[in-house]
This record gives sequence, structure tokens and C-alpha cells, in this order.
Amino acid sequence: MTELIGSYRAICAQIATVNAADRETLDRNLGHLCEMIDWAVEGAMAMGAPVGLIAFPELSIHGAAGYDWDSQRKLACDIPGPEIERLAAKAREYGIHLIPGSLLERDPDSRAIFNTLPLISPEGELLWRYRKINVWAPLEPTQSPVDLLQSGYDTEKYPLFPVACTPIGNIGGLICYDILFPEVTRQLAYNGAEVLVRSSAYMDPWGTGPTGLAVEADRVRAMENTAYVVSAQQGSSLRDAPPYSWSAPSVIVDFEGRPLAEAATGERIIGARIDPRLVREHRRTTLAFNPLAQGRHEAYDYLETSPLPPRPHLAEAENLHVRDYERSLKSEHERFWSEYYGEPCEFPSISAPFWKAMRDRAAREQR
Repeated sequence: MTELIGSYRAICAQIATVNAADRETLDRNLGHLCEMIDWAVEGAMAMGAPVGLIAFPELSIHGAAGYDWDSQRKLACDIPGPEIERLAAKAREYGIHLIPGSLLERDPDSRAIFNTLPLISPEGELLWRYRKINVWAPLEPTQSPVDLLQSGYDTEKYPLFPVACTPIGNIGGLICYDILFPEVTRQLAYNGAEVLVRSSAYMDPWGTGPTGLAVEADRVRAMENTAYVVSAQQGSSLRDAPPYSWSAPSVIVDFEGRPLAEAATGERIIGARIDPRLVREHRRTTLAFNPLAQGRHEAYDYLETSPLPPRPHLAEAENLHVRDYERSLKSEHERFWSEYYGEPCEFPSISAPFWKAMRDRAAREQR
């Protein structure tokens, strides 16, 4: 077992990302992300604990980079690649574990585009890549690795739920919509995770306001898995990242579900002191609230089958658009809920030209 360094400061950098319509915007976003790493480390120098981990939100340099397969492919990154090399240099510069938010990853094996979260070590090494399991259908045109399992997806090379054993704790990651599927964090916890890092881009009305879903979900997942949750949310404005207003908030939660730090909306840097030794002590000494050790898994049968069939292998299809995803998802939802309730169910169409506003804006700015 890796020896732990003790308490350290975990930081959420709530970056304001501009939707990238071209590589130039992508590079500007990456440059700003590197600036925020500098600011995060400098701002925490006098806080009494070393910075051990910095996390950024979902698609931190991409934003909503198009709603069809071709747009995603043009802006996707290689891992490893120049973007990861630049980020690895920052991790080495400050001796930190860095989760730079998720990236659109171009997979050389399957040619698929994944929404991928990397963990970079203080030595600049790629410790793991987590590919988003639960893509936000129908509006997220990336591939879930689960879609490719039947066609020989290599889970040894690319584990579905990787966990890295590090001196700052055993770290697992997840992306945005994954938080609403408790199986994701539960599997990471059973794989050893003590610190769960969530990179996310929650928009209104699910972040702040009456639902407060983002923080509440983080708190529940922390408590039920006896793990810290470091949840970095998007800080973009409606002007820079239409069509949504981005409500955040980033939050750091302890292993009993207690918020340690929480951000307001907009661009923010927050931090909190965490100590994975306390997780291990709690797990090893607590009888009353110890759900990882008390699960009765044999009681549940719902995991034996999936409600949805695999998405098509997007790399082998023609240039699909979210409208195509919507049509197929609408059909599957109608089937599921018709069977569930025993009567016909019909979903309305949600197609709208909201993706056009982002493209028109980018074109105007380039003139």
C-alpha cells in the first residue's frame, strides 16, 4: 500500500471556458488553464498545507465544441499529445497531481471520440484516463466505452473504472452526468478510491437554485462511499458558452458528506485541506455508517440487463448529429417506459437549432 503524505490542500479551479470552434480558441483556453494553475498554487502558498491536487471541470479547454461527429473530430486531442505534454510540464513544475478537466480524446485504437478525464502525476506521468461512461444523451456526441464492449474494447489497456494509488490517496475520477448513476462511484470505491474527483459542467437549473442538484449529489456520493469528493464545475458565462447559463458550484466534500469549501458562480478558485488517512481510519473503525462493508448485493437484479442498447460505433458511421442521437434515444425511451407502465408512451421531439448560435458567434468574431 502506498504511504500517504498526510493532509494537503485540494483545489477546484472553476475556469470560464469559451466554446471552441477552432484550434486557436482551444489553445487560448489551454493557456488560461495553465495560468489558473499558477494562480491556484500561488494563492495557496500561505495556507499551511501543500497543494497536492488541482482539478478542473468537464471539457475545460473544449467547451461545447460542436454537436456533430465531424466537429468533435476536428478539435479532439491525442492522449498523450501536445496538450497533455504542456499540462504535464505544469504538474512537474509544481509537484502536484493534476486533473485538467476532461478532454475530447481521439482514440487511436477505435477512432472513437471519448470524453476523457486524465490524471497526471507530479512527475508528469499519465496515471490513468477515465472515459465517460454515461454520456449526456442525446446532446453529447461522444462515445461511451460501454458501447464498444461487444466489439472487443480492451478493458485491460483502458479500464472502465481506473484508480491510482498515490501518496495523496487512492484517486478515482468521473465526469458530470456520471454522478447521477450511483454505480459509477460505488465501483470506483470498491476499486479502492478514497478521493473521488468529479469534473463537471452543470448548467441551470441543476446547479444552484431550488434543485441544488450538483452539490447535493456530491454530498450523497461522498457519504455513501466514505470518500472525499473534489468536484470542479464549469464557470463559464452565457456569453462565452451558449446556449446554457452555467450555475456551478464547485465543492469539496469530506467522507461524511460535509462540504468543506464551495464556490459561487463564475470563475473561482477554491481549496480545502483533506487527509485520506482519516478515510482509512473511518472505514476501519465505524460500524454504524459503513455502507461499503454492509452492501447486500445479492438482493438486486436490476444490473443484469441495461435499459438501452449500445450506441452505434460512431467512428464507423457517417457524420452523425445530435438530432440523429435524439431520434434513436426517443425510440428507446418510448420502448422502455411503455414496457415499464404497460401502456403506450410517446416522447416529444426536442430538436432545436441551438448549436447554430455558437457557430454564428464564432464566425462573427473571426471577421
